[in-house]
Amino acid sequence: MARLALLSVSDKTGLIDFARSLVEEFGFEIVSSGGTAQAIQAAGIPVTKVADYTGSPEILGGRVKTLHPRIHGGILARRDVPQDVSDLEANDIRPFDLVAVNLYPFEQTIAKPDVTLAEAVEQIDIGGPAMIRAAAKNFAHLTVLCEPAMYATYLQELRQQGEVSFEFRAACAQKAFWHTSNYDRAIASFLGSRESVGARSSAPVQGSREELPQQFAISGERVQSLRYGENPHQPAAWYQTGTSATGWAAATKLQGKELSYNNLVDLEAARRIITEFTDLPAATIIKHTNPCGTALGTTISEAYEKAFNADSVSAFGGIVALNRVIDAATATALTKTFLECVVAPECEPEAREILASKSKVRVLILPNLETLHETSLHTIKAIAGGFLVQASDDLVADTKQWQMVTEKQPTPAQLEELLFAWKVCKHVKSNAIVVSRDRATLGVGAGQMNRVGSVQIALEQAGEKAQGAVLASDGFFPFDDSVKTAAAAGITAIVQPGGSLRDADSVKAANELGIVMVLTGVRHFLH
Repeated sequence: MARLALLSVSDKTGLIDFARSLVEEFGFEIVSSGGTAQAIQAAGIPVTKVADYTGSPEILGGRVKTLHPRIHGGILARRDVPQDVSDLEANDIRPFDLVAVNLYPFEQTIAKPDVTLAEAVEQIDIGGPAMIRAAAKNFAHLTVLCEPAMYATYLQELRQQGEVSFEFRAACAQKAFWHTSNYDRAIASFLGSRESVGARSSAPVQGSREELPQQFAISGERVQSLRYGENPHQPAAWYQTGTSATGWAAATKLQGKELSYNNLVDLEAARRIITEFTDLPAATIIKHTNPCGTALGTTISEAYEKAFNADSVSAFGGIVALNRVIDAATATALTKTFLECVVAPECEPEAREILASKSKVRVLILPNLETLHETSLHTIKAIAGGFLVQASDDLVADTKQWQMVTEKQPTPAQLEELLFAWKVCKHVKSNAIVVSRDRATLGVGAGQMNRVGSVQIALEQAGEKAQGAVLASDGFFPFDDSVKTAAAAGITAIVQPGGSLRDADSVKAANELGIVMVLTGVRHFLH
């Protein structure tokens, strides 16, 4: 008797070629449902519709198609158990040798900004996961394929051996359980948001960030293995979340060596900074996740030159992010020093030729880099015995909410400069201090154990350029000593969160020294 395959797929990539190979090369008979059966039949390939095979019509608008003993009996039957074989014969059920099923596009549906709860619910597959899990459970006797990329390997197994190996079937079963697990996780996460559960069927759904769910799950598909992690003795791999490539997984690498673990960590830090700036050309240079130079300019070339000159020593071996297309002038500037990676929304053909002279530099194109804000609503850190989850720090700065607390008020130009420094400071490891002028960083104090140390580092780096500059602090000043140090270096304005019991002392010192102080009411610690 011919081998029997059950095909029921939402993603029809490669379906027709696969079905034709099954029938013409290996003599399979195909049972299929809904749109899959229609597609196979339209291609002139013999197929039996599930409704004809089971003798039961599809009902409830297609919600019930494959939930039938003739389907699940054929999937779950154990060929080496006499009672199972007897049950098949008594009920005129044929065993399946192959189950190829993938699921309704739930994640793609909920990614739409105007999706309603009713639309999302209709994309919760029932029969698909049931068939996948049943086939995966019975992998000792049949094969389950849950994505089109697996078709070629399955056919190769048949061509080489005439049958499918136990090892391959087991590997497919493991992948199948991951597949259904990730699918259920996406549904549970979506329904776990307060707005989605309480939404009316016609109302757009937006995720809540006020409360975190009682259960929190993360999962991913490996994009590639990495040479190593932060250090050569640490194995590492890169995973993407979701069913489609987004974020860095969607980037195009024009040239250069393979991306490393540290490259990706720094690229993400660079991306987060550059998305703060959309109105003007912006450039940032990252070392060890901290900016050694960030600047705005009238052209992207000017922005990069300003960022580079902010700390040309630290820029060596840095990661560069640009929010505009790389032109020839910028490409020429980029080749003048050793860089690890460059990322931008696009690269002009002439610029590509110039950058090719530095073939080891990794050049990446991420088209939506300029407007790509947080790709996740959460940040996650592993700790012993578990992990921590928090809402991502994507609060947009609003100068209208700032308090101008000193006698001397900021000029419009000073306020713009303070906003620039504040945006950069948000992405510097705490304790963080940023000194800037002319929308370019002059000094950055990062990751120090006390704020005084960060102030001293930033001002020392700025040197004489601190005259007339502004200073941003990610946390409040517990004492007025840093205010006095900043004023002595020539700082004219300070932006900080406020909230210290000694805020009055800092404001008093600023008034006495004739400098501006602005309180944001928002803290941006980054650990």
